[in-house]
Amino acid sequence: MFLLVHAAGNDSEDNDISTNYPNKYFTDSLGAITDTAHAWITVGATGPRKDEELLASFSNYGKTSVDVFAPGLYINSTAPHSEYKEEQGTSMAAPVVAGLAGMLRSYYPQLTALETKEIIMDSVVKVEDTVRIKLEDGSFKTVNLADISISGGIVNAYNAVEKANDYIAKKKK
Repeated sequence: MFLLVHAAGNDSEDNDISTNYPNKYFTDSLGAITDTAHAWITVGATGPRKDEELLASFSNYGKTSVDVFAPGLYINSTAPHSEYKEEQGTSMAAPVVAGLAGMLRSYYPQLTALETKEIIMDSVVKVEDTVRIKLEDGSFKTVNLADISISGGIVNAYNAVEKANDYIAKKKK
């Protein structure tokens, strides 16, 4: 089974209210949810400052629909003609998480997709400071990351490797 990593979107919207596609839900012809893709991670974007502006101003969020956050501002990315360009977006944050998942699965091939997701989710750095989100009416509100995502934190490779080491050690017993 594969672990799918998805960008949350760049509309400054709550994905719990405004549906963002694709998403982890399977629906019937009437739009009713019939199942969920469990090996799926939705990623929001953060910036470098640990203050109210930590959450990237464009990043979508959602208490039940966004799993984790990852760096998504000032990301050097490849561009046409063998060049590099500084980019931003949840499409820059999602590869950070995909790379982390790939590293974990490469180093620990016995991990399943769901175990890898669990390790990533459980190893985030929780942010105690509040962040600013833009509301539908254009005003702003300060909230905790735990109020706008499932994990309440930002991915951390070191923590994930430590958690994976512990997980594999317990599995061997």
